[in-house]
Amino acid sequence: MKHRSNRRELIYGGEPRANLLPPELRAKRKGKMLRQIILVASAGVVFFMAASIGAVSVQARVAQTDLAHAEVRTNELLLESAKYSQVRSVQAQIDLTGAARSVATGSEIDWRAYLADVRVILPSAVTIDALAIDSGSPWEDFAQSTVALHNPRVATLTLTLTSPSLPAVPQWLTNLKMLPGFADASPGSITRSESGTYVVDIEININADARANRVAEGN
Repeated sequence: MKHRSNRRELIYGGEPRANLLPPELRAKRKGKMLRQIILVASAGVVFFMAASIGAVSVQARVAQTDLAHAEVRTNELLLESAKYSQVRSVQAQIDLTGAARSVATGSEIDWRAYLADVRVILPSAVTIDALAIDSGSPWEDFAQSTVALHNPRVATLTLTLTSPSLPAVPQWLTNLKMLPGFADASPGSITRSESGTYVVDIEININADARANRVAEGN
């Protein structure tokens, strides 16, 4: 069993040293050094805080300057914009008028031109004695037919025709398919008058392709 010896090992060739200062003086020096370190660290913290406060202050002044410039520019733009307020008002009225015109003419059909096309298709000996037009309005859709074979329509044109000879109604209906916006057509009654002529009622359903679209075309 080994025993530790409290004796210090003797070092040969070492530098001889001797500390003759009393312990109280050494403690005083250590305390002074610690206070210096604390003072230096405190000074560093104070310097860092002062630098941070200065940087924030500079940024705040720059931001305030930018804000002031922006407010001045905004006021200039508002004053400049006020000069054109009347122009904007007129433009708004023009836009409103255009929108109202578009709505009002959206369901418009040029019936004069349409009837001229009908007249060209029918035989020259056939006359149009009466007509009735039923169409929708810009605010209300046109009622659709309850007949299963009828196509969607926006208007109905009912014609009363007089033919001097026995009318070829099927051929008339075939020719009417060339009309713009033709949806379908169906014959009504066919009667013979006392003078020997034939009176025929024909109903023509018309779809949206027959609309004039004057506003959309810029006319």
